[in-house]
Parts: sequence; C-alpha cells; structure tokens
Amino acid sequence: MQISSKYDAQKQIDQIHAFHQEVKILEQNNILTLTQNQQESVQTYHQSIIAQLVEQFDIDTSPKQKRLSTGLKVISFITALTLGASLFFLFYQFWKFMDSYTQTVLLIFASLITLTITYQSYQKDKSGYFTKIAALLTLVAFLVNVSMIGKLYNFDSSPNLFGLLSMFAFILAYATNTRLLLGFGIIFLSAFLSAKIGTWGGGYWIYFGERPENFFLPSLILFLIPYFKPHRYYDGFDSIYRIFAMILFFTSVLILSNFGFISYIPYLSNSIIEGFYQVVGFGVSLIAIWFGVKKGWSDLINGGNIYFTLFLYTKFYDWWWNIMPKFIFFFLMGMVTLGLMLMLRKMRHSIEESV
Repeated sequence: MQISSKYDAQKQIDQIHAFHQEVKILEQNNILTLTQNQQESVQTYHQSIIAQLVEQFDIDTSPKQKRLSTGLKVISFITALTLGASLFFLFYQFWKFMDSYTQTVLLIFASLITLTITYQSYQKDKSGYFTKIAALLTLVAFLVNVSMIGKLYNFDSSPNLFGLLSMFAFILAYATNTRLLLGFGIIFLSAFLSAKIGTWGGGYWIYFGERPENFFLPSLILFLIPYFKPHRYYDGFDSIYRIFAMILFFTSVLILSNFGFISYIPYLSNSIIEGFYQVVGFGVSLIAIWFGVKKGWSDLINGGNIYFTLFLYTKFYDWWWNIMPKFIFFFLMGMVTLGLMLMLRKMRHSIEESV
C-alpha cells in the first residue's frame, strides 16, 4: 500500500492494530496459532512500519492518542478562529489613529510576517496544528490587507476581491493541507463565481445572493473537481468539495422550491417554478444517494438523505400542517421517515449480498 497522506498513514496503523486484535481472537478460539518465529517476524515488521509512519506523519499509534488528537483538533480550530478574530479587530481598534503611510506599511508587513510564521511552522511542526493556526492568521491578515487598502485608496468595489481571496486561501490550504482554509477558499470562490453570474444576468454584483440560481454553476464545479482530480495527498479534501457542492445546490433548490418569484425562469407562474424545483430537489437528492452508494462516498449519501428529508418535510408542512391535528402530522412524518429507513436498510442488505 502506497502511503501518500496522513490519512492513509493513520489508516495503515489502524489496520495493524485491527490485525493484532483479530489474531488474538482467532488464537483464543483455537482457529489460528502462529509460531514464535512468525509472531516475532510480524511484530518486527509492523513495528518498523509504525516507526516509519510516525517519523513521517506524526500519527496516533494508540486509541488514547487518537482521543487526545481529536481534542487537539478542536482546540486548534477554536484557537485559530479566536486569534483570527483578534487580529481582525486589532486593526480596526487602532486604525483611525494612523496616517495612510503607516496604515499601508502595517498592512503589508502583517501579511508578510504571518506568511513567514506559517512557512516556519510548516517546516518544523509535523503535527500541523500550529501551522494551521498560523495559516488562518495569514488569511485574515491578507483579507484585512486587501479590503483596507481598497478603502484607503478608493478602489472600486468588485467581485474580483472574492476571486483574489479564494486564490490565496486555496494556495494556503494546499500548501499546509488544511481543510478549514479549503472551506474558506470554496466560500470565496463560490461568492466570486456567483457574483459574476449575477452581473451577467444584469444585476449589481453585490446582490448576487438574491438569486439562488447563481450558485448552481459553482456547485457543479465544486462537485466535478474531486471527481476528475481525486486528492490522494490531501486529507479529506474530496469530501469538503462534495459537501460544499451539496450545500450550495440543495439549499438553493430548497429556497426556490418555496419562493419561485426570485427565479430567473421567465413567463411561468410562481407555483409552476416552485413545483419544478421541488421535483428537482427530490430527484437529485435520490440520485445523490444512489451515486454515493455506487462510489462509496458516505458524505454524498448522508447529504442526499438529509436534503431528501428536508424536501419531504417542507412538502408535508405545505400540505397538511393547517388541516390536520399536530399529533397526526408528526405521526405521518415519523412513518414516512421509518419507511425511508427500511428502504435504505434493504438497499444496504442488497449491497452486502452483492459483495
């Protein structure tokens, strides 16, 4: 097995532990017995693999370490957000006391200093926790930089700001293997593309969020990126792309299925537009579940299930909320959800039989 990322390395370690646990069970049930030489050979081989992977990726070699790592990830995430917010408000706190020259120099040096800290952390921090914190601070400093300089020198507002921020966030995300920064990059890219589409539709770019259909193309692009170019060397990047693609697409469809008057579709009544997007929502969510099962993508399966349920519940609310007792309403919803669960269970068993 070729180890190309920290995720693959951790998976290899978990497989080794699972192997030893299974061997113990087999020995206890007198199904398999390894000789002393075989046990020593296997142990030596696995220890060498673990040592190499720990040296290269700084991964967890025990369940206790994995639990501590989970806590470290949460703490580093909170630390990154709080320090980023602190840096952002620090500029605003003392901004008015500086002249334009000092402001410009400070903005440029803040970006350069945080970028240097990120690079140094990346060189020395194998765990990646401090690197991710520094990278987020770098992104915040860059965001403050471009926004403040634009105001300072009276640059015209433009969606290109989102494009610039997305490019910088993507560079940092791929350089430091940070999913949080990838998420910010996707948000900025989606805003940039949606704003551009909004201007092509004749609107002012800052109101791009008023037309949910502006997000259809960005969601398609985000979904296709990991499909045609899987990220073997980056932990969880494929899932992040698919999750954001589903959020953008299905949320937009959900809004349009209830508020047809904000659609670009001309010459049709609101009820027809809403009905069309309701069909789209149900159909695409079912396709997402089927495609996720086919590809083994749990994020796509879960996303399809969540949005299918949301579309279903919103329709139930429209049909029955005002005409039936509430206990019957929730009972029917529970029965439908139970039916969906049984259908998925049957699908799961059919997959097991085919395997």
